[in-house]
Amino acid sequence: MSEIPLTQAPAHVRHGSNIGQPVTRRDGILKVTGGARYAADHHPAGMLYAVLAVSSIARGRVAFLDVAAAKAHPGVIEVMTPDNAPPLAQDPDARNSPFAFRLDVLQNDKVRYANQPIAVVIAATLEAATEGAALLAPRYETEPVRADLDANESFTPPTVGVGNPAEAHRGDVQAGLAQALRRIDATYETPAQYHNAMEPHAVVAAWDGDKLSIDMPSQGLSMTQGRLAELFGLPVENIHIRSRFLGGGFGSKGGVSGPQVLGIMAARLTGKPVKLVLRREQMFGPVGHRAPTRQTLRVGTDGDGVLTALSHHTKTASSSFDDFFEPASDVSHTLYASPAIATSHEVVRLDTGTPLFMRAPGEATGSIALEIAIDEMAEACGMDPLAFRLKNYAEVEPISGKPFSSKALRECYAQGAERFGWARRPLAPRQMQDDEGRLVGWGVGTATFPALMFQGQARAVIRGDGTGVMETGAHDMGQGAGTALAQIAADSLGLNLDEVEFRSGTSDLPDAGIAGGSAHTATAGMAIHNAGADAIAKLADLATGDERSPLFGAGNTGVVARDGRLFRRDDESRSESYADILARAGLTEIAGSGKSATDPAAQSAYAMHAHGAVFAEVKVDRDFGQVRVTRLVGAFAAGRVINPRLVCSQYYGGMIWGVSFALHEKAVMDLRSGRPMNPNLGEYHVPVNADVPSLEAILVEEHDPYVNALGVKGVGEIGNTGTAGAIANAVWHATGIRIRQFPIALDRLL
Repeated sequence: MSEIPLTQAPAHVRHGSNIGQPVTRRDGILKVTGGARYAADHHPAGMLYAVLAVSSIARGRVAFLDVAAAKAHPGVIEVMTPDNAPPLAQDPDARNSPFAFRLDVLQNDKVRYANQPIAVVIAATLEAATEGAALLAPRYETEPVRADLDANESFTPPTVGVGNPAEAHRGDVQAGLAQALRRIDATYETPAQYHNAMEPHAVVAAWDGDKLSIDMPSQGLSMTQGRLAELFGLPVENIHIRSRFLGGGFGSKGGVSGPQVLGIMAARLTGKPVKLVLRREQMFGPVGHRAPTRQTLRVGTDGDGVLTALSHHTKTASSSFDDFFEPASDVSHTLYASPAIATSHEVVRLDTGTPLFMRAPGEATGSIALEIAIDEMAEACGMDPLAFRLKNYAEVEPISGKPFSSKALRECYAQGAERFGWARRPLAPRQMQDDEGRLVGWGVGTATFPALMFQGQARAVIRGDGTGVMETGAHDMGQGAGTALAQIAADSLGLNLDEVEFRSGTSDLPDAGIAGGSAHTATAGMAIHNAGADAIAKLADLATGDERSPLFGAGNTGVVARDGRLFRRDDESRSESYADILARAGLTEIAGSGKSATDPAAQSAYAMHAHGAVFAEVKVDRDFGQVRVTRLVGAFAAGRVINPRLVCSQYYGGMIWGVSFALHEKAVMDLRSGRPMNPNLGEYHVPVNADVPSLEAILVEEHDPYVNALGVKGVGEIGNTGTAGAIANAVWHATGIRIRQFPIALDRLL
């Protein structure tokens, strides 16, 4: 066990500690045996079932609902419509924070997008509620639909993403393009993509007077608790949310959704506990998606292949009633060393649900365009794509001029290329084939994602028997947070992992911030570390101030914590167990608290990002154009690794998501009705096991003293930022055909 210093600055060398160990997920047995209970697995006594009736039009109003027919159906208890929906304390169309998006919760008869909830049927059984919803037989008054990027006037938004400027520049792009010896000017299109986590959005809600108990999947317990308190006019402490397990989040479960609020309203209307679970097709609308983009890149180089200018413009979409603008162009701020960079965005409003956060929002869409453009530029220069990237390697962040807090991208390129065998890649396309005559291509893409951290809190307890407890409202949506954070907790308390009880996943615990932006380990982890350090420091005060202790007089900084004991630094033969210290003081436990927050000075001085390089092999059938990704090697540098087994799992998931982006995912919209044509997993394609190639993730060592005291960067989203572009570039190398519309379809390769 490593030493734990008695300050809030962690030890950076932890030989044999919990941190850095490939511990198996602590919840693995529960999940494989069916013991893990997700939101919809809860069935309080007297529970009723709620089913949404959703709009089949995208714009207009509901003119008629046959409520009488639905209520007459056996088993139906109530039908909730705008006429009888319980009033809310706050307008659901109000926004008082960047994360409080407008909700559709039966506030009127207006329809703003297809699959918008227009009524809720509540019944004694799921079957009765489903049948009752079908009996509503709605009639509508319709208005013309705006359903694609050319269907409405565009405008320049004030910001994109979460408060980023819509336009940014450094240097003179026009002059840089004018002096360039070689130029490309190309447009790339990505489609709308919809969330399809294994667990759909759900809620089980029960009222007890003015107290509300909820089971629901949430990536942001405290934020959701606060939003619900505003909507229902309740004190925050009157709302208790349980969300121990999530079957995938990816941004969609970051805040409360309209259907979940409707489930809570249904429980209030009936006075009974109510369960509401979205059907798969109902997730295509009210719970967020990734907006389509049309991106234009103009790139210039001199005669040596050195960039002279880079311009990245994105046209994207938001809903007709709310603002979320995909910041796709912003990915060009950080990767390549151009003396002149300009990024910009324009937006159209469409009759869809509001786009929201979806794994690597902006970076996923922007990086596929940027990485193909960089490859096209390398081709124009007659250079190897990896050599071209190294030629234009950014030693400082190009858009800001800030130094990086750390950057091991060269090592990622080198290690990934060696493992992949990149040196054997022929420069020209259509030069390789396999034994079955399929064309083989190799491509590379650079991965990047900002290293973020939010505010979080934790509470640590050392118990009288020498064991520990760590409490924080952290969220495990399948990424293994419950294991990684427990490892940090054990080290912070100087205990073995099995000696620490880790409590998370409920809103009555300290606020762990939001599990989003690949920031959860840094956010909750730093709060946990600081809480443990605080508890140990208090314990040390007890011992070093007591004449009966062998540690007397050592002072707080004169002892270290290890293996459930405090040791004198100057004489390790003198030590005392946690249990003995507490027993002599007559205490059953001692508690500490900790917080996490970004360092404004470091944030101002440094650009903070994780980096990586993904190498892809594809095989393409000459006759049918079928593309198979057969090998992916990703090398990533993301600061200190808490658990390499879990980190590799995150990288694998990200790379598979990149396969999905490049080859599979596309929401097909009926431009006449505005309805999604493929709201199911039969026609909305995502990779299945047969589509997943050989995967290898290389964990490149990187030490970052500035990003946070633990040196942790996020890994949840970076895996898909370089992968899709690498696959598209490999397809070109196999076929000689440059694809600029995604996903890559068979007909474009024939």
